[in-house]
Amino acid sequence: MTVTRAKWTIDDYHHMIAAGILDNRHVELLRGEIFEMSPEGEPHAYFSSEAGEYLMRLLDNRAMIRLSKPITLPNDSEPEPDIAIVQRLGREYLEHHPYLENVFWLIEYSDSSLEKDLEIKSKVYAEVKIGEYWVVNLQKRELVVFREPQDGEYALISTQNGGTIYPLTFPDLAVSVDLIISR
Repeated sequence: MTVTRAKWTIDDYHHMIAAGILDNRHVELLRGEIFEMSPEGEPHAYFSSEAGEYLMRLLDNRAMIRLSKPITLPNDSEPEPDIAIVQRLGREYLEHHPYLENVFWLIEYSDSSLEKDLEIKSKVYAEVKIGEYWVVNLQKRELVVFREPQDGEYALISTQNGGTIYPLTFPDLAVSVDLIISR
């Protein structure tokens, strides 16, 4: 017996949201599949909020920081990264969430969702060639950095416990790893 999964498009997903089918469900669309999102514990909420504020100050008007808001990707995905660093398009975001071409880099804070963020989401982002994706492993207080998307995976993966990192899209910007992982 062959099992075939029903896949959803971005339009299908938006119709379900508009119709109220997904009300009171914290979900995201990844490669046409709807995934339940883990509830945020206090450390997750605190650390991601603190890092978001730090990045807002650091980036000033160079980019917009969106906290736990959707982005729309061409592989039938509409994830909600904890922090999305995107182009400042003002009121244009009333018409659509940031698209792939609007994304500078993404950050997830992970505790119970660590496997999903490291395995599934990294591939979703690499498939569409998001140049940089960071995962903060809250269990180990370390930053996992994904770069160089190739053939649906990231070719360069490194782990940092401190120091400074320079985002690919802002190579002059020194980001304190300690302030991202909230040591």
